[in-house]
Amino acid sequence: MKKQKPDGEKPQTEPPLGEPFRHLITDTPPPMRRRARLIARLRSYFFTGLVIAAPISITIYVTWWFIGFIDNWFKPLIPARYNPDLYLPFSVPGIGLLLALFMLTVLGALAANLFGRTVVGYGEQLLNRMPVVRNLYSALKQIFETVISQSNSTFRDVALIEYPRRGIYAIAFVSTDTKGEILDKVGAEDGMVSVFLPTTPNPTSGFLLFVPKSDVRILDMTVEEGAKLVISAGLVTPERVKAAEAVAAEKRDKLVSPDTQSST
Repeated sequence: MKKQKPDGEKPQTEPPLGEPFRHLITDTPPPMRRRARLIARLRSYFFTGLVIAAPISITIYVTWWFIGFIDNWFKPLIPARYNPDLYLPFSVPGIGLLLALFMLTVLGALAANLFGRTVVGYGEQLLNRMPVVRNLYSALKQIFETVISQSNSTFRDVALIEYPRRGIYAIAFVSTDTKGEILDKVGAEDGMVSVFLPTTPNPTSGFLLFVPKSDVRILDMTVEEGAKLVISAGLVTPERVKAAEAVAAEKRDKLVSPDTQSST
């Protein structure tokens, strides 16, 4: 038999969840809350300063190291009477770099005429007769020719392709239209394009894919913006995307505001 509660007595209800700990929140002294906010603000300032200073510092350090490395190689080639480090109380950075640029320019000018091409041809024939040296020379020559040719010609577009399976998209760079035997063997009716699928965070390595044009979605971002997106693993959003999102948000606000005004 359940005991009946006397009239006028209110039934006891269980305290809401978290009620026993409410005093820990409400009883927190204001100085502690201010201290926590101050620590959070200082932490935010620190990371903001780190994001600003780290790229600048690393860039300056690498540039300074490169100039010093070139100076150590080419400054000894400067005659004593023309070397400013011998009669100035301080070292002048960049003299060796200027000398290296001048020597490379003169070498390119000499190799551009008939006599220079003949000398270079005889030198290459001599190197090709050496068993180990010829492999090293041919590999280095191919690497530098590839780098120079890529610096003169960039990718055409940034696109999305479904990779590694349907429903998952990856950033790719469109290079050229696929031609020749590959297109003939595949037999794509609307044509194909050659795309480079980079890896993150190192976009210099990746895969060469031949994709039908119908499976390629061209994006509005530039190649530089696409490279930043790949290197940052999606953390750096192109500025035009941010502007488009802001415009879309503004349009949504304009569409919502008349409804809210009419309801009020």
